[in-house]
Amino acid sequence: MDPKIGWYMPEQLGPAKDLWDRIWGSEKTDPSGSPMNGVADIGDNGNNMPAHQRREPNRARTYKVDSGSVNLNFTGGCPWMVPGKTYSRGIVGLHEEIEDFFNYMSPTFEEHSVRLLVFERIKSCIQNLWPDAHVEIFGSFRTGLYLPTSDIDIVVIGKWENLPLRTLEKALLKNDIVEMGSMKVLDKAVVPIIKLTDKRSDVKVDISFNMKDGVRSAELVKKFRSYFPALPKLVFVLKQFLLQRDLNEVFTGGVSSYSLILMTISFLQLHPRVNAGSPAANLGVLLIEFFELYGRHFNYMNTAIRVKDGGSYIAKSELMNDMLEGFRPSLLCIEDPLTPGNDIGRGSYGAINVKDAFEFAYIIMVQAVNSTNQVQNDPNTNR
Repeated sequence: MDPKIGWYMPEQLGPAKDLWDRIWGSEKTDPSGSPMNGVADIGDNGNNMPAHQRREPNRARTYKVDSGSVNLNFTGGCPWMVPGKTYSRGIVGLHEEIEDFFNYMSPTFEEHSVRLLVFERIKSCIQNLWPDAHVEIFGSFRTGLYLPTSDIDIVVIGKWENLPLRTLEKALLKNDIVEMGSMKVLDKAVVPIIKLTDKRSDVKVDISFNMKDGVRSAELVKKFRSYFPALPKLVFVLKQFLLQRDLNEVFTGGVSSYSLILMTISFLQLHPRVNAGSPAANLGVLLIEFFELYGRHFNYMNTAIRVKDGGSYIAKSELMNDMLEGFRPSLLCIEDPLTPGNDIGRGSYGAINVKDAFEFAYIIMVQAVNSTNQVQNDPNTNR
């Protein structure tokens, strides 16, 4: 484990740790600067891969932090923890920390305003091209469940024989909204989109065409958010958890934000405690139970998730009856609550990695909140 990202207990500090720091630093690279084991560093975001397979740098990633980065061992690595606040021990302390994490990660008025300005600039550019086009926000920005690193999802609704992705690409460059080379047109994807980074704010934006279900899905999530007050707080933690492990993008095998939200909604709908989603629920207990369900107990091979009609688990064979010919349920099978026969999780080809991450998190967190573990049980230690 990279010593720069570990949370060390006081008894672990000393000459042995200092020696391991030096060994890690000397053996991480050879004199040419290449990884010693001949394998691309998992933290290099694929810079050694072919250009078409490279991934954007993940600014939220904490695995193998660069040597020039802040040493989390001395900052505590938890900027959301309120200075001077004494947290309770065990599971109650975890609940308090999740509350503070949610408050810390929630967008400020200024952050929200910047994103609205980005949307308005792009909307103006689009409507100058096509005055009759309807431009809408959907996804996490519309539901309010977005992290500081999340992108803005925009859908353009209009009538075209062929989707005008290249026309819009040229207009965005001409209006100085993006810089040359910072935009990708994915015209061969199942859902063709334009991915760009706003030149002024560095906010990422995805633009799609005629995807009306995106707006309806966002409104559905907002409705569930009103039913389950615990939903946004759990989703914030889970989204950050997957983001830091590069498991938050479907095209790289991870789980989409919408899939994760539906998994969380199903978890709360079918929870044996009727008040699980209420404001009084212990968020630490719910988080560990979520990891336990989807990391250990959920039957990925035979079971699909359904959130409509109060929520239920259904056999994949039942869902397959509504699917188009040639389609089969995926490993992480989530029924689309708006489109019968559509599997929301079908693109998550690496769902087993998400399952493994949830299981590992469950093991670690159960140990951390164990009342007999006097050091790990105290969130105030070594902050």
